[in-house]
Amino acid sequence: MPLLVTPALAAGSLAAQEQPHLEVRPGLALRPWRDDDAPAVRAAFDCPAIQRWHVLRLDDDAEARAWTAQWTGRWRAETAVSFAIVEDDDRPIGQTGLRDVSLTDASAQISYWLLPDARGRGIATAALGALTRWSFTRAGLNRLGLDHSTANAASCRVATRGGFAVEGVARRSMRHADGWHDMHRHARLRTDRPT
Repeated sequence: MPLLVTPALAAGSLAAQEQPHLEVRPGLALRPWRDDDAPAVRAAFDCPAIQRWHVLRLDDDAEARAWTAQWTGRWRAETAVSFAIVEDDDRPIGQTGLRDVSLTDASAQISYWLLPDARGRGIATAALGALTRWSFTRAGLNRLGLDHSTANAASCRVATRGGFAVEGVARRSMRHADGWHDMHRHARLRTDRPT
């Protein structure tokens, strides 16, 4: 069936460009994932907090390598993008990215996690800010959504500090290992005042 609206972004808007490296602040950057990042990814998904909120576990190094390898194809398909969050040593300490990218609506959902040693230093908020700026200025998106369990207070702080307005609660909308969770909904629009 034909759409009655022109897609906000043309097909190829993302795939025509290389996935960028983004400077977050001195000593902190976002870069595409590489095969040699698999050990850091495996360590991340061994973390009980990351497993709890992202409902995913990797059982071996092959699964970790497959996780890092998937992002090139998802970038080309314009369905998702993921960045390794790295410090000066170029080793991943976290992840941030876009899921459920819609070129028709110029929208996406935000995802992020940090390894335990990286938490509490403002890294997630800074990385979210860099991803948001790129999403609105270079990728051309109009809306970014960010959902987290109402039980995840740390993620709520990151979203709020990142300028993502609270839009409400989607009741019992996601299953975690311990059952159904209400999801706190935040969003940011390209037209919102910068933070």
